[in-house]
Amino acid sequence: MKWAVVAAVLLVAAVAEGADLAHRQQAVNRLLYRIYSPIPSKFPELKQLSNSFNPRGNAGNCKDGGNAVNHLMDELDAGRLLEQHHWFSLFNTRQREEALMLVDVLLNCENFESFVGNAAFFRERMNEGEFVYAFYVAVSHSDFMQDVVLPPLYEVTPHMFTNSEVIDKAYTAKMTQTPGEFRMSFTGSKRNPEQRVAYFGEDVGMNSHHVHWHMDFPFWWHGDEIDRKGELFFWAHHQLTVRFDAERLSNYLPLVDELYWDRPIKEGFAPHTNYKYGGEFPTRPDNKNFEDVDGVARIRDMKEMESRIRDAIAHGYVDKSDGSHIDIDNDHGIDVLGAAIESSTSSVNPSYYGALHNQAHRVLGAQADPHGKFNMPPGVMEHFETATRDPSFFRLHKYMDNIFKEHKDKLPPYTADDLKYDNVEISDVDIDELSTFFEDFEFDLGNSLDTADNVKHVDVHAHIPRLNHKPFHYNIHYHADHDDTVSIRVYLTPVRDENGIKMHIDENRWHAIMIDNFWAEVKAGTHNIRRSSFDSSVTIQDRVSFEELISKADEAVENNHPLEVNSGRSCGHPHNLLLPKGNKEGVEFWLNVHVTSGDDAAHADLHSNDYDGNHGYCGIHGKAYPDKRPMGYPFDRRIPDLRVVKNLPNFFGKTVRVYHKEGH
Repeated sequence: MKWAVVAAVLLVAAVAEGADLAHRQQAVNRLLYRIYSPIPSKFPELKQLSNSFNPRGNAGNCKDGGNAVNHLMDELDAGRLLEQHHWFSLFNTRQREEALMLVDVLLNCENFESFVGNAAFFRERMNEGEFVYAFYVAVSHSDFMQDVVLPPLYEVTPHMFTNSEVIDKAYTAKMTQTPGEFRMSFTGSKRNPEQRVAYFGEDVGMNSHHVHWHMDFPFWWHGDEIDRKGELFFWAHHQLTVRFDAERLSNYLPLVDELYWDRPIKEGFAPHTNYKYGGEFPTRPDNKNFEDVDGVARIRDMKEMESRIRDAIAHGYVDKSDGSHIDIDNDHGIDVLGAAIESSTSSVNPSYYGALHNQAHRVLGAQADPHGKFNMPPGVMEHFETATRDPSFFRLHKYMDNIFKEHKDKLPPYTADDLKYDNVEISDVDIDELSTFFEDFEFDLGNSLDTADNVKHVDVHAHIPRLNHKPFHYNIHYHADHDDTVSIRVYLTPVRDENGIKMHIDENRWHAIMIDNFWAEVKAGTHNIRRSSFDSSVTIQDRVSFEELISKADEAVENNHPLEVNSGRSCGHPHNLLLPKGNKEGVEFWLNVHVTSGDDAAHADLHSNDYDGNHGYCGIHGKAYPDKRPMGYPFDRRIPDLRVVKNLPNFFGKTVRVYHKEGH
């Protein structure tokens, strides 16, 4: 069948835009369905397309004239691509190159028909992990796929988000044709203090946020410049780190200590997880001394990278490749440093400053077999899906966070005039009780299982307890001299350390958790702004399940109806983790609200357009970051004296408690 005919079958001509979306959503669903098995015969058009589509013959529908597709086809024809049924890691240089070849092919497609044709062809011929990564990135960044909803990764590749015991039970259910509901527990035992906070690092929404953040802001990105990408790298990971610290305080644990290259890695980690293909994720014992990793990096290289970055901070400038300098003792400096530390393609001198973040992930992930003696697959730190499970992830990011803090602490503190906004005086902020609880969460394991046309489907699901919070509202009571648009930032900051000692503002301000950042219109006189926890600009709700996406898309296509599904981006802190856990007695936090001029907005309509509502940690896709101020303002710089902020009319702080209630 010729391509034009197949395209007509796949993408039925529809006048309504919604119906067109239904076909696009259906194609995405089917391309990701049972990713480790061939496209099933129940999708005859897609299956036929995967065999009949000619990527080289379709080069005329590529923006680059077919350069990307011819390159990938040359690699395929020469047998140089990674085989199927093999583990994939983005940090493996060659495997990443192959995945990015497919990203280039898909993003160079001029229309949806070419996109689906190439995707169907390479799905059946490339390594499954490479395909899933490339496909997710391409859908995230393709102009004509922006309203398509990507299925939750934890339901597309469930083995990356569960433990081997649950997957084994799912296989048994499939073999015995017995539907199963399996309870999944967190890694470790009560003998391990880190088990108390496993619910945070192993939350499937947290894992999903981390991997999607790195898909939205890839370190390898060579396309149009992403606004403040280096600063976003700092900010998103800084917030992960301070949130983890808040969970530790809620569970009577000390703040996480940073990692040191010349000291043992105190906490070991046993993932209890298997790759789909490739064996078990390696286990690292307690108190493991760092070793050089063959073919990756020597520990002395890691120290040298760190030294060069700290020298740049001390000097107040970074050296470019051509020998010129860029001043970093300013608001833009964090962006330059973030790019250098990651190291992304935005780094001004990667050959000199190296890739501290990326190499550290690889070095930590390989410590169980640093010399390849046992031919072990990559560790959990070598996948964005699994990295936050390992306590060393937060030690690593505390280490890098302290480097960023060193830079920020060099900058002069904000003065009262820098922080003041005379038009608004906040008289009070009242807020509902803040309480958390654990609730059961279910997700589908079906995609982790092999299947064939003659094997019946069996329902298998995992159940896991996840932290959540009771919905709450807060009211900001204010008096304004005149009507205006304002910027509002809301933070929760721990009041006391693990010993119950009250922290100085210059200590705890670096632990401030942003729970909201929005724009509003104030009216002259005395009024209040009411805001719901559901409106938070840093979080997203759980993704629509894969099963529901399939059902809705298929129904819309069959009936030629518009597809109605909440799209939104997959990048965003999970809403269930908006609040730290707290404890039975109530953990004290400082609730801070800071109102400034609406001129801080990078877009004129932010008071009426929430841009998917998750820009706090993820920015706005394809546009400038919404807040012109430095990320973390006004707590990103030193505050030597509380009086600087305490007497500001537009600044309000009060102590609140977060309670944890079992059996809510």
